[in-house]
Amino acid sequence: MKPTSGPEEAQRPASDIRVFASKCSMHGLGHVFGPGSLSLRRGMWAVAVVLSVATFLYQVAERVRYYREFHHQTALDERESHRLVFPAVTLCNINPLRRSRLTPNDLHWAGSALLGLDPAEHPAFLRALGRPPAPPSFMPSPTFDMAQLYARAGHSLDDMLLDCRFRGEPCGPENFTTIFTRMGKCYTFNSGADGAELLTTTRGGTGNGLDIMLDVQQEEYLPVWRDNEETPFEVGIRVQIHSQEEPPIIDQLGLGVSPGYQTFVSCQQQQLSFLPPPWGDCSSASLNPNYEPEPSDPIGSPSPSPPYTLMGCRLACETRYVARKCGCRMMYMPGDTPVCSPQQYKNCAHPAIDAMLRKDSCACPNPCASTRYAKELSMVRIPSRAAARFLARKLNRSEAYIAENVLALDIFFEALNYETVEQKKAYEMSELLGDIGGQMGLFIGASLLTILEILDYLCEVFRDKVLGYFWNRRHSQRHSSTNLLQEGLGSHRTQVPRLSLGPSTLLCSEDLPPLLVPSPRLSPPPTAPATLSHGSRPAVCVLGDPP
Repeated sequence: MKPTSGPEEAQRPASDIRVFASKCSMHGLGHVFGPGSLSLRRGMWAVAVVLSVATFLYQVAERVRYYREFHHQTALDERESHRLVFPAVTLCNINPLRRSRLTPNDLHWAGSALLGLDPAEHPAFLRALGRPPAPPSFMPSPTFDMAQLYARAGHSLDDMLLDCRFRGEPCGPENFTTIFTRMGKCYTFNSGADGAELLTTTRGGTGNGLDIMLDVQQEEYLPVWRDNEETPFEVGIRVQIHSQEEPPIIDQLGLGVSPGYQTFVSCQQQQLSFLPPPWGDCSSASLNPNYEPEPSDPIGSPSPSPPYTLMGCRLACETRYVARKCGCRMMYMPGDTPVCSPQQYKNCAHPAIDAMLRKDSCACPNPCASTRYAKELSMVRIPSRAAARFLARKLNRSEAYIAENVLALDIFFEALNYETVEQKKAYEMSELLGDIGGQMGLFIGASLLTILEILDYLCEVFRDKVLGYFWNRRHSQRHSSTNLLQEGLGSHRTQVPRLSLGPSTLLCSEDLPPLLVPSPRLSPPPTAPATLSHGSRPAVCVLGDPP
């Protein structure tokens, strides 16, 4: 119960601590600063208030410290959907170049860089390809483009694709987009390039996704001439299932699909969401793949950058590294830097990119939002003995050719649900304020309005103590000036005779400013000012009111 204010306390200013303590809603202040002399009870209350305030401040400091550590937690959830966007599917033949499309000019320029051939080995290699050696009059072209070589000599989807169906409907090469990777010429289904509408599916299970049959064309594989890091010993197709925003890194993340088997790939979509600094380390800023030794001209509208992805960041980082080291880029890398020549491929680009991958020099944070696909694989052999003759007639191939070259791939969603992996702030600002409010109510019995009361009291103290000090000092200076003026008037009045003045008289002096003083009417006032002389100068001017 707060002590009542007596007549004495009613006369105290609002800046008095006793007045504030008697009205403040904070517990304990009324017992510490209440009326009366110092006593043991008041001392115990003071100790209790000080300990409560100290404990409250300690708890607030701990909560603020914990908030500034920016902890996060990860929530895993599974959600249902009636329709899902089908992922992009990128296919690459493990053999990068077809033997039937290589020419002596290709071997002259790219034989050493791509195949590790010496010039003296070109005739033997051409014979291994079933081609005649170059004639003596052969003259190589003055220039050579590596991108054109892969575009011309890479496997064609028109020849590889034997059958294609999506959700039971026919599809074909027109539903694929050509893309270049480190494995050469590849093809992406449902890429969404050039504003194409993305395909969706409304059911899970086999037959509700992409079903394709491919011919790997082993007769077009290049002979293994020398063992090096780029020499492929396997046969088949590399497949990567990814989102439309993410570029394929199929040489590192691709699945292997072998001929003679039908491979089933069951997918489940996962949507990942990470927090930016300081709670996490994700990023949304895309990295420009073009290496610019000098800052570009800021004038003009910048070109729109693609969404940030982890694989896109690594690819852009590799592109900038090769461009800085070699002054060119490899044919699958993005950007405007010129494509490396075969000699640059061999002497600079390949060693640079391999050294970079070994060092893992690209520091790419996770994207703040991304989509990935969990996969489960299973396979069966094709064709069966009962189906071999039928497929041979249908595809116009021999049974042995089908067993060695044909594969089937079935990609589908396991179910129309998807997982969400989301990082969340473990301690929000609202939770911090709630904890501070709880500690405040527990230890000192205060609230937000109590803080306003304290601020209002501090304003009263500032007004009464600080502003009051300057006001009193200014008032005392004015009072001193008035006393000096009255003393000056008194000294002059002793030197002039008594006059009969009207109700108001203007006194003038050479040393003092005019002063209007009231006086009782003793005699009729003069009609004009009268001037009295004291010595040789005017002493007082008297103005009387008219009757």
